[in-house]
Amino acid sequence: MNTHQLEIFYHVAKFQSVSKAAEALYISQPAVSSQIKKLESAYGVHLI
Repeated sequence: MNTHQLEIFYHVAKFQSVSKAAEALYISQPAVSSQIKKLESAYGVHLI
């Protein structure tokens, strides 16, 4: 996990929405989803 992925996960949890997190971070929704999937794969858990 890097700080960028942690920031993305924080925003998804905060807003309870991938779309709203993407908007707040000024990145695309697919980019947010991709980073969450990478975290899930790295830790072998389902995060959202």
